[in-house]
Amino acid sequence: MSFVKLTASAIAIAAVSATAAAARDQVQVAGSSTVLPYASIVAEAFGENFDFPTPVVESGGSSAGLKRFCEGVGENTIDVANASRKIKDKEIAACAEAGVTDIMEVRIGYDGIVFASQLSGPAFTAFTPSDWFNALAPKVVVDGALVDNPYTKWSDFNADLPDAEIAAFIPGTKHGTREVFEVKVLEAGCEATGAAALIEAAGMDAGDECLKVRTDGVSTDIDGDYTETLARIDANTNGVGVFGLAFYENNTDTLKVATMSGVVPSTESIATGEYPVSRPLYFYVKKAHIGVIPGLKEYAEFFVSDDMAGPSGPLAEYGLVSDPELAATQAGVSDEATMN
Repeated sequence: MSFVKLTASAIAIAAVSATAAAARDQVQVAGSSTVLPYASIVAEAFGENFDFPTPVVESGGSSAGLKRFCEGVGENTIDVANASRKIKDKEIAACAEAGVTDIMEVRIGYDGIVFASQLSGPAFTAFTPSDWFNALAPKVVVDGALVDNPYTKWSDFNADLPDAEIAAFIPGTKHGTREVFEVKVLEAGCEATGAAALIEAAGMDAGDECLKVRTDGVSTDIDGDYTETLARIDANTNGVGVFGLAFYENNTDTLKVATMSGVVPSTESIATGEYPVSRPLYFYVKKAHIGVIPGLKEYAEFFVSDDMAGPSGPLAEYGLVSDPELAATQAGVSDEATMN
């Protein structure tokens, strides 16, 4: 099933729905670009197999989707928010202020964040969080002191890495992927190199300082989807990008992937938690819309069914790591269990 075809279809459906009458009979979904291809596959299959219209699935990023989700209850608001991270306490509070109080959190499976580069480019095959912190942080530890980052090549701080200019393409701040990258890579590297301790000793907040990225051109935020990151790497032999596992697995003809802390990213290493840079994927449902928006509960149940999200389902074929606790998720959706 083609990602391009699915996305184009979703856009076409959205265009049609924009001219429809006010009374809405389509499920409306927005959010994470990582979850988008999975949700698009489910939406098309749902429209083909149920007596409900095909849901409208839009992207925009986890934060943007949850912001729309928390705008209120009613036909003029979306029913489902896709997210590549858990909803934050401040977002739950914003939801509550707008009257969105009964929220169903549905974990669909897992995705790993991988570090990939040109297949024929430099030998970027093994990284640690410390490598990425040293490459991207504005200040790093040199001879026991915290100094402005002097590094221009990966080999400047790790002789085992290629003698190549640092050219990193990382997710922009709108993406849930960025938050996972910050916590599991930058923050971990900050602590491992000793930078966190020196930052705290200087009276600064390591929680903030460790997540900062240098602005001298060696790192580029990508606000678009992974296809933009791929295009940047195609144009730069030294480029290393951050991708979701599923996207990488669909582009192995042009990309090679690196290990992280010695672990190869795979569906198996992510499902077991062995691979250190992995994350659960979610969607959130307004319980108040169930029974009001036709097909909403059926869509949620179909999404996490064995036929779709199970180990042998089409989502796994696309790269989703099936949740070992999928049966519990299915029961929660059936019972319309909420977060509070």
